[in-house]
Amino acid sequence: MERSIISASAPAGRGTDNLRSANLSRILTLLHRSGPLSRADLTRLTGFNRSTVGALATDLAAMGLAYETDPPAGRVGRPSPLVHPNERVAAVVVHPDVDAVTVGLVGLGGRVHRRVRHDTVSPPSVDETVSITRAVLAGMAPDLAAMDRIAGVGVAVPGLTRTSDGQVLLAPHLGWRNEPLAAPLAQALALPVFAGNDATLGSVAETLFGAAVDTENTVYLNGSASGIGGGIIVAGTPLRGADGYAGELGHTQVNSAGASCHCGRRGCLETEVNLARLLDALNLDRADQDTLDAAMAEPRNDSVNAEVDRQLDQLAVALTNFVNIFNPDAIVLGGFLGTLFAANPERLTGAVAAEAVAGLGERVQLRRAALRSELLLVGAAELAFAPVLAAPHPA
Repeated sequence: MERSIISASAPAGRGTDNLRSANLSRILTLLHRSGPLSRADLTRLTGFNRSTVGALATDLAAMGLAYETDPPAGRVGRPSPLVHPNERVAAVVVHPDVDAVTVGLVGLGGRVHRRVRHDTVSPPSVDETVSITRAVLAGMAPDLAAMDRIAGVGVAVPGLTRTSDGQVLLAPHLGWRNEPLAAPLAQALALPVFAGNDATLGSVAETLFGAAVDTENTVYLNGSASGIGGGIIVAGTPLRGADGYAGELGHTQVNSAGASCHCGRRGCLETEVNLARLLDALNLDRADQDTLDAAMAEPRNDSVNAEVDRQLDQLAVALTNFVNIFNPDAIVLGGFLGTLFAANPERLTGAVAAEAVAGLGERVQLRRAALRSELLLVGAAELAFAPVLAAPHPA
């Protein structure tokens, strides 16, 4: 299934050159999002004739964006070479959070080559994020040297971020307000930098490569140390809102008598369903996704189970509202929300099925995000890949 989730403007021009660029874009985008495809598959999916597909595959290989291998042995019919996206065309990805800055390297096709988490003692400033990113990349020099091309840098920010210029309008848990982020990173790294909201990018990643590849209408929720954010995919397209900030689902009220939230309200989803409370129950100071999953896989005592069930019940209130409002095919839960769901899936599924109107809760599928700890990195990479996919060109 082809989707237009993140796009860049096509190059100016007319006639044959513009048509060729559009055709190259379509082939490369298919390879990026579907993985290796035979020339016969590409012919079927695009409607182009075989000679056109062959010429386009050859052009992409000459640009260093794709390569071909012999078809698998034993296939019936005329052999057709497999065309692969070049996974050594990569994006640097960055995810600042309240307790760490994670830096990674992601290749075309969503392949994560490297991921480094740099723990911090307090929420990093923009300057600290830039410094940490530069230092981590220095340590990743051999990995970077092994790539054929670095397309740019994608940053997943836990806050309201203007994608047009990478300005962070508000990231309350980081203490950022009206902070330029893309510009200082670009200057420090000498690469183009693109930034977006982390939950929105997570929804893009799961839609293209993960648990929502087969759905057109999806609500995605990501839970991290910074709180809970969301993304809504409607008919295959992200819901952005009038100012581009749709998806602040973490500020849905689930408990009118709950804890105060930094937004000024009480009982928001992200104050009641909270990673810090879960870590307290587990006697952990901090944990990345993999560490949290491992801790929750161990036998749990009554206090941990009680906290898990309390949070699941509050999460069910929010999910029921989202089912009633958006009528999605699926709700995908990422970050620590996926860990919570996996701890007692029947409790959450049963509550949503029972409480949503008109039987909608029985039809919606609750799914854990498939990309797990790589989720936000893969999503952020899409920002850097968008210009290359829109207008393929040699390095």
